[in-house]
Amino acid sequence: MEENTQNMLAGKPYTPATDEIHAISRRSHRLCHDFNQLYDTDREQRNAIVDQLLGKHGQNVYFQGPIYFDYGQFTTIGDYFYANTNLTVLDTCPVTIGNNVMLGPNVSLLTPQHPLLPEQRNVREWQGKMLDYEYGAPITIEDNCWLGGNVTVLGGVTIGAGSVVGAGAVVTKSVPPNSLVLGVPARVVRTITEADRLADWPY
Repeated sequence: MEENTQNMLAGKPYTPATDEIHAISRRSHRLCHDFNQLYDTDREQRNAIVDQLLGKHGQNVYFQGPIYFDYGQFTTIGDYFYANTNLTVLDTCPVTIGNNVMLGPNVSLLTPQHPLLPEQRNVREWQGKMLDYEYGAPITIEDNCWLGGNVTVLGGVTIGAGSVVGAGAVVTKSVPPNSLVLGVPARVVRTITEADRLADWPY
């Protein structure tokens, strides 16, 4: 793995305009495209694509689709994962998802970050190439979390085990386990406790 790609995964400044990173992203984009052309009943073909796309995954991983991964191979997903429609994962830095995680429609997991100053952010020409420099921070979603529809999680965030993130929230800071998280920017409203158990539930 080239030093520039290592810098990307480490959250250091890097440029995406290299042959290695282009090759990884093009492969991911083709796999996502192929996945998105299949019916949800084409389980065997879909599973084969997921096996190629992700860095690592557990058993019973299901994407409703369509999906979009920037690189795919830098994302790890545990057992019994479900993602509703229109999942976007920009895995410039590692994205790690635990077991029994559920994602609503239009969830975005966004590890990339860009400088605030335009002279550091803007595209420039260097050695005959147009390139920019960016950086990122990893995202971790621990076991037993549920993210509602249209949730956005930014780089550097860890969502603690057993947490629920309400629809439309933008999570900019890490949250402790068993948190109910709402709002823009998202904040911890309260802790989820045994008092939240639904009555007459079958188990």
